[in-house]
Amino acid sequence: MNIRPYTPKDKDAVLKLLDENSPAYFDSSERPELVRYLDEELEDYFVVESQEGIIGAGGINYEPEKRIAIITWDLISPNCQGQGVGSELTQYRIGFIKAKSGIDTILVRTSQHTDQFYQKMGFKLMFIKKDYWAKGYDLYQMEQANLR
Repeated sequence: MNIRPYTPKDKDAVLKLLDENSPAYFDSSERPELVRYLDEELEDYFVVESQEGIIGAGGINYEPEKRIAIITWDLISPNCQGQGVGSELTQYRIGFIKAKSGIDTILVRTSQHTDQFYQKMGFKLMFIKKDYWAKGYDLYQMEQANLR
């Protein structure tokens, strides 16, 4: 398993991961948002490769004025879920963030479908907003604070 920076040639594989995770973790209406994110809002985004190709992806965006990093658009192939791919990718990004100066807090904006995963990774639930992403997909905002 290899984690590397995303390149535009990875776009179709990342969108395929979203499609494979809909509707279990994402609503299909979120696809245009991911396309826009990959085309316009990308800051740090990574893919996980194995012999099978791209099996995971996830990003980081920043609000430097608030000293915040936001973990975004985590996608793991359903065939690889429960095998440590998501944990490794999340730990990789936490380490990447901690290596930067000026970040005190990491946020995750997820749903009720993956909040338990992030709790195991040390994130604390801050609040819930019902039907935020789409009907039946609530926002669970979580954070890790005091990184230093």
